[in-house]
Amino acid sequence: MEDFVQTVLTQYSYLLYPVILVWTFVEGETVVIITGAIAAEGSTHINVELLALFAFAGSFCGDQLYYYIGRKYGTPLLARWPTLGAKVDWAFRLVKTHPKLFILSFRFIYGIRNVAPFVIGISGVPRLTYFALNFIAAQVWAHTFAWGGYLLGTALEDWLGSNKWLLLGGFVAVASGVALFGWWRQKRRLRALDAAEAVASE
Repeated sequence: MEDFVQTVLTQYSYLLYPVILVWTFVEGETVVIITGAIAAEGSTHINVELLALFAFAGSFCGDQLYYYIGRKYGTPLLARWPTLGAKVDWAFRLVKTHPKLFILSFRFIYGIRNVAPFVIGISGVPRLTYFALNFIAAQVWAHTFAWGGYLLGTALEDWLGSNKWLLLGGFVAVASGVALFGWWRQKRRLRALDAAEAVASE
């Protein structure tokens, strides 16, 4: 697996950073950690600072966009996603009681990153305040996960040697499985709600 990863990164290294940019625009923790861990293998020639820069750009721009969508369309959009109710209510409480702390920390809270900017936009947090705090938070997030992944890769190399690639592959498989299960469960809840509404309307 190690030789395969190195071969892919050597041949397609020019695609890595754009992929990171696009991926972190939507989500990102897992791909940044894994890429940082791979960067610990010096022969892959992955620059951790470039990784952090592209991760920052994707995360920052994505959450700026979601914030503005929230300001303009947030309420009707959230009405279409009733299964997010508990997360949204919790996020609203936090943004009302501790808005600055919430903006600085929501990236590090599992399960609400994509919802939080909508909620912040709906809540009326001023544009410049959100821009400045989002800029700081995205920088901290990107460097934390990029360098955290790098240190993880270094530690795994010391402990496991070439077997670290099996562990990293297993981690990717588990993360992908969790994401797919979450997507499937969300779709199932939406179908159940649609069925209930159809019965109620009869």
